[in-house]
Amino acid sequence: MHQFRSHTCNDLRAANAGETVRLSGWVHRKRDHGNLLFIDLRDHHGVTQTVCDTSNAHFEALTDLRVESVVTITGKVVMRSDETKNPRLSTGDIEVQVQDMEIQSSAEVLPMQVAGDQEYSEEMRLRYRYIDLRRDKLHRNIMLRSQVISYLRKAMIDQGFTEFQTPILTASSPEGARDFLVPSRLHPGKFYALPQAPQQFKQLLMVAGFDRYFQIAPCFRDEDSRADRSPGEFYQLDFEMSFVTQEDVFDAIEPVLAGLFNEFGEGRTVTDSPFPRIPYDEAMLKYGSDKPDLRNPLIIQDVTEAFRGSNFGIFAKQIEKGAIVRAIPAPGGAGQPRSWFDKLNEWARENGAGGLGYIQFAEAGPKGPIAKNLDEQRVASIKETCGLKDGDAVFFACDKPLKAAKFAGLVRTKVANELDLLEKDVYRFCWTVDFPMFELNEDTGEIEFSHNPFSMPQGGLEALNTMDPLEIKAFQYDIVCNGVELSSGAIRNHRPDIMYRAFEIAGYGPEVVEERFGGMLNAFKYGAPPHGGSAPGIDRMVMLLADEPNIREVITFPMNGQAQDLMMNAPSEVSEKQLRELHIQVKKPKEIKTKATTDAQEAAEKSGS
Repeated sequence: MHQFRSHTCNDLRAANAGETVRLSGWVHRKRDHGNLLFIDLRDHHGVTQTVCDTSNAHFEALTDLRVESVVTITGKVVMRSDETKNPRLSTGDIEVQVQDMEIQSSAEVLPMQVAGDQEYSEEMRLRYRYIDLRRDKLHRNIMLRSQVISYLRKAMIDQGFTEFQTPILTASSPEGARDFLVPSRLHPGKFYALPQAPQQFKQLLMVAGFDRYFQIAPCFRDEDSRADRSPGEFYQLDFEMSFVTQEDVFDAIEPVLAGLFNEFGEGRTVTDSPFPRIPYDEAMLKYGSDKPDLRNPLIIQDVTEAFRGSNFGIFAKQIEKGAIVRAIPAPGGAGQPRSWFDKLNEWARENGAGGLGYIQFAEAGPKGPIAKNLDEQRVASIKETCGLKDGDAVFFACDKPLKAAKFAGLVRTKVANELDLLEKDVYRFCWTVDFPMFELNEDTGEIEFSHNPFSMPQGGLEALNTMDPLEIKAFQYDIVCNGVELSSGAIRNHRPDIMYRAFEIAGYGPEVVEERFGGMLNAFKYGAPPHGGSAPGIDRMVMLLADEPNIREVITFPMNGQAQDLMMNAPSEVSEKQLRELHIQVKKPKEIKTKATTDAQEAAEKSGS
């Protein structure tokens, strides 16, 4: 028999009754019944109940053993009586009578318990992550993550993609989020950067003649934490294809994503392919977001004309200054108490709005402050436009177009949650397409890139030369599931002439383009195929499949919200010797401030002030 185990803690069934077996694992739970001691033994695979009585030479040692100690138990498999069988365990029909026991490792008093559902602070859980990972829910999440990655890798290979690895030490990116910098010992004063994404390398692979690339790619960005974004690093299914249109990209990745969510979605309904394509302008109008949650049935409507020149002066005056009005329906909302509307009004103020106007369509007639200041025809027009009936209500957002759209989107989500309107047990996918290539900076009045400067403009060079820049759309798209953006992607701009012109419109001369993006630009000058791709986020996909609201619940060793690894004490200070080898002198914020104050004082003294 093997030194540590003949079976795992999930293997034994009724068919094993009478066998002598050996199990190794952690002491999950102990139950002392006086003359009998029950120990649930847990390993990676499952849990098996073992039992020891007072006649056993190991009874006292097992009684004294703390939970989470690691032991090897040898014993006989016996059937449990019908009344003691545990249907919640796959091994619940049997138990192992202890004959021999060896302690492999004794546990000290635990800072947090593994068994049970007790909640612990995030600081505690991250500091003792190796204990936290033993808990059933988190253990299942991490196994799900591994299975998801295995599925994606196989699905991509089956579609003819080839896996490549791209560099981790690279050049600092001139655009995007903040880089993580790595000092060079051999080149004093110079730095590598960890890649924010393999973007340029995967495009260069297309230029090099490889047709279909993919990678389970680590990405590094020095950005703030959010519930759906981990500070520091994340992983994505990065892929790129040559000689493809936008639809070719969609056709390649849709079956992979649909298959993944059907495989691991535990019976939830998944959007059939082809996924809906929603133009950006339509998404902002109907859903108030470029990441529309299609589980939400509410559709936002534009009702600006119903308020233009009306007696509701607050909106009418703003409309004359360029504002718009968006209406968010609330089916059945008229039956809610006044306190419900007051709470939503307060919520709107907390989210930066002046308030949240509304109309209630009661059987006796429209109610509310807005209804009192609109004539009957205007109110009827709003009711018809929004498809409302008696018993419903409607809320309004009035502001500059983009602000009104985004706030209406927040209201749409809030109202749907308040009225419990979200479709249950579904994964609703869609593509947001036709993003604007450029946008107007309202503060400077200058034209800027709206999203990705390397996307191919729809219409190519001719569009750049003949169209209003603010009317030009890009071959750029986002894949969205249940209101969560899984990825942005694009058909890339592979033509130097088009790239120069696009950057010129955004205020960049050719010398700036060559300085900042010379590597990829030069490669395009030697023959580049049309290409495009995307990179769905692994962490976010696992979040959705595990039904977890926080990304840290699907990452083995995440950082906290302050980008700290509490378990490994990172980031940490390093020795002076290491700093000298890297030609680095560290000046902490306090020292920098003190020096700046001293310099200012010296300057003031020299000037005689």
